[in-house]
Amino acid sequence: MRRLVYALAAAIGLSVSGAASGQSLSYEVLEFEDLKGWRSDDHDAALKVFLNTCMDMKDPDWSSLCSLAQEQTSARTFFELFFKPVLVEDGDPMLFTGYFEPELNGSLQRTATYRYPLYKKPPEVRNGIQWLSRAQIENGDALSGRGLEIAWIDDPVDVFFLQIQGSGRVKLPDGNYLRVGYGGKNGHDYKSVGQELVRRGVYQPHQVSAQVIRNWVKRNPVAGRRLLQTNPSYVFFREVSRVPADQGPLGAMNRSITTLRSIAVDPKFTPLGAPVWIEKGGSTPMRRLMIAQDTGSAIKGAQRADIFYGTGDYAGRRAGETRDPGRMVVLMPIQRAYALAFEGQDG
Repeated sequence: MRRLVYALAAAIGLSVSGAASGQSLSYEVLEFEDLKGWRSDDHDAALKVFLNTCMDMKDPDWSSLCSLAQEQTSARTFFELFFKPVLVEDGDPMLFTGYFEPELNGSLQRTATYRYPLYKKPPEVRNGIQWLSRAQIENGDALSGRGLEIAWIDDPVDVFFLQIQGSGRVKLPDGNYLRVGYGGKNGHDYKSVGQELVRRGVYQPHQVSAQVIRNWVKRNPVAGRRLLQTNPSYVFFREVSRVPADQGPLGAMNRSITTLRSIAVDPKFTPLGAPVWIEKGGSTPMRRLMIAQDTGSAIKGAQRADIFYGTGDYAGRRAGETRDPGRMVVLMPIQRAYALAFEGQDG
């Protein structure tokens, strides 16, 4: 193994200038024997997910590997033969978190039960320009009566957390599903309501979670509404009807992501579509090959990943409990790893 600093960053599609906290960006080329649990993973499952997005990777090295992947009879052999594990670090410790796709109860018509709307983006809202705040939208009538409602939901807290997640499924009264995705926002920065509860002295930082916030708002409906409105950011949606309800939501590559095989990464350091080996610690350790198919506004740094846990309440609980150390290792095309090593020796 070799420690390679600032070596051929441009050639592997990574940004040296994006290193966190002003730290030096470094690369360490590993062997597959260095990956804990590598032999026992389900490589066929990982290859299937890789094939779901690799055709969208335009770089010739990746596109040629995508073609080869479609002809493989042994997934593990394919990864070991054509890739090298590369540990990319920027000086900050690894942090794994989790995310999920919420499932809400809703209706296409407003009723006494379903009365909290999911809105399309109004035509006058422009990206990057501040529009009305959350409080102004919810306390006023700027959106009502304009036919912008996609669906009506039975719980305003569910609407709030759906806006944080950015996509979800709505279960309709007839048992069918409607999938919605991110459609834009009002131009205001996100403000954490959990941090607001800490600031008020209601909870200590370690006590705050999505479920704690949800329960507090339900116990205090009037104060809870005002609490949620301390976050001025408001997200609009779009119907994603082309994605079947039995498939995962669309990720940053505009393809469905897969439960416990897709992760969100910082694309400054990890190419979208690349296989990534994760070694997550904590109370529920995880060793498996994931595919980098998504991004997130809070996912910044070389050793930072958000694990997709799936759809619904159970997935949400697992995602909310995940905040663990470990490491992630990017699998790079072998010719790029060799070029990286060569450049590092010359430097």
